Amino acid sequence: MSIFQNAKFYTTVNHMKDLPATRAEVAFVGRSNAGKSSAINTLANRTRLAYVSKTPGRTQHINFFELGEECFLVDLPGYGYAEVPEAVRAHWVELLGRYLRTRQSLIGLLLIMDARHPLKDLDRRMLEFFRETSRPVHILLSKADKLSRQEQNKVLALVKRELADYPSVSVQMFSSLKKAGVDEVEQVVKGWFDALPPAGDAEPEL
Repeated sequence: MSIFQNAKFYTTVNHMKDLPATRAEVAFVGRSNAGKSSAINTLANRTRLAYVSKTPGRTQHINFFELGEECFLVDLPGYGYAEVPEAVRAHWVELLGRYLRTRQSLIGLLLIMDARHPLKDLDRRMLEFFRETSRPVHILLSKADKLSRQEQNKVLALVKRELADYPSVSVQMFSSLKKAGVDEVEQVVKGWFDALPPAGDAEPEL
């Protein structure tokens, strides 16, 4: 059975001090219009687990989804376009940055990019920012159904070539609409969780 199948909403937080104690977390991040919430719903085989809005930037907090055995999926605020006050945007940036840099139980990042517009400046900055943690990143090139098979292959090869100097980064095509690429994501994330020490052996979250 899919490790995402029993995902259920756990909590939402807006400040680092409110983050729950967890054994391990895999976080979803991406531009505000990349299809992040749709990807979460597709992986969990649910329609409304993560909120999907026609207005980019509606994920304004850090949302936790429990998988079992103290393991969680984490939906992070989208970066880039969002029609919000500057003070709110500044809070998002600070919260996102501190979480990604300091969260000890964060074991890997799923970075969502629109397959039609991959590796935008903010995506590259995110990769550089997270690179310092030495933790793995798996890129989902979303909305792949908008491209022909030939175009998909071309984009995938281009992104892999561009990221050749990032040994901790892997990449795949993904489509929420067609549910394409789900098994590949499952295999990657399961590998991250399987590499954890047995429950009870991990150090407590600081």
